[in-house]
Amino acid sequence: MAILDEISAYLQQGRMPKVKELVQQALDAGENPRDILEKGLLSGMNVVGEKFKKNEVFVPEVLVAARAMNGGLAVLKPHLMEGMSANRGVAVLGTVKGDLHDIGKNLVKIMLEGKGLTVIDLGVDVPAERFIQTAVEQNADLICCSALLTTTMNEMQNVVEAAAREGIRDKVRIMVGGAPVTQAFCESIGADCYTPDAASCADAAAAYCAG
Repeated sequence: MAILDEISAYLQQGRMPKVKELVQQALDAGENPRDILEKGLLSGMNVVGEKFKKNEVFVPEVLVAARAMNGGLAVLKPHLMEGMSANRGVAVLGTVKGDLHDIGKNLVKIMLEGKGLTVIDLGVDVPAERFIQTAVEQNADLICCSALLTTTMNEMQNVVEAAAREGIRDKVRIMVGGAPVTQAFCESIGADCYTPDAASCADAAAAYCAG
């Protein structure tokens, strides 16, 4: 168990070479790949997510921890059973049409992957139809929409309406976030969930997929 705690600790420090080395050591010692993923990599990323939520760490620390996690995952992936790392749920993520801001979206991606979800990142300026088409193609559990401008946040309503038109509204949870977005706005457009930050979004997404 000690080596998994070490993996978690070094990941929190963002020390990618050490994380990769320890993941390999754990595999060589016969540790279960799933335990290495859950109790080492994901557990470390959860700590970073909680600290980020409390403003105890900031964006640069999150990014280096995420890089360390990706380094560890690269070593681990060939040893994971086929599809196992994707079994926690699929999220389609993007910044809505007309909005080119991606820092918040990129943080959400890191946090979602830190919870073990598979993230299909559509980038910025994403039209409603593309969110829905991708969700159908990927059999997604979640659609996560980000906006930083008051002028583009109404595009989120188009995503909700497009999901209803496509007949997938009861199958996919629609999550919204970004600086101008509020709980009241979320309710007014009929979305499922608003969260104020990336870490809270990941917590809610993981809960949806587990439930």
